[in-house]
Parts: sequence; structure tokens; C-alpha cells
Amino acid sequence: MRSVREIFKSKEYFLDEPEVVKLVEYCEELQDEIVELKYQKTNNKELAMLDMLKEVIKGCNAIEKEQMEHERFGYEAPNYEATISNLKNYIYNRCRDEKIWL
Repeated sequence: MRSVREIFKSKEYFLDEPEVVKLVEYCEELQDEIVELKYQKTNNKELAMLDMLKEVIKGCNAIEKEQMEHERFGYEAPNYEATISNLKNYIYNRCRDEKIWL
């Protein structure tokens, strides 16, 4: 599956359009549902890890976006300590729920 950045590589300014933002969010939701459906069918820990990693990447992308907005518009800087703590808690809780031992 191609990433959004690949699709809009030559016209990245489209990514700022509200309709495109909504479409990207919808596609991400669908991807998550597909991963969940595959996991339910196979009960495979590898898919659980894949899903968890996708969530982590999404969180990292959101923080990067916040940082870019901070630099560009002077918004409040992201709270990295809280973000890292939340990320670790998410990983540990998800691993416990899926019985994946790190």
C-alpha cells in the first residue's frame, strides 16, 4: 500500500486542503480497521505488534506536526515528557493486553 506522502509527492500543497486532510484521516481509520479485522481472523501477535507500531508512528507524526506549527506560527511547544510517558504507557498496556512480553 502506498503512503499518503508518496501519492502527493509532487503536489504536497494538496495536503493542506481540508478535504484532503479529512480523506487522509478516513484512510487511516480504514487501515486501522483492516489491521483489526486481520488480527481478529488470525489472532496473530505479529498483527497486534504491527497495529501498535502504527499507533506509535501516528503519535510521532502528530508531535512532529505540532513542532512544525510551533516553529511556524509560534504556538505552544509540545510537551515531550508527557508524550513519551503516554507512549510508554500505551506500549506497556497494549503488550500486557496482547500477552506480548518485551
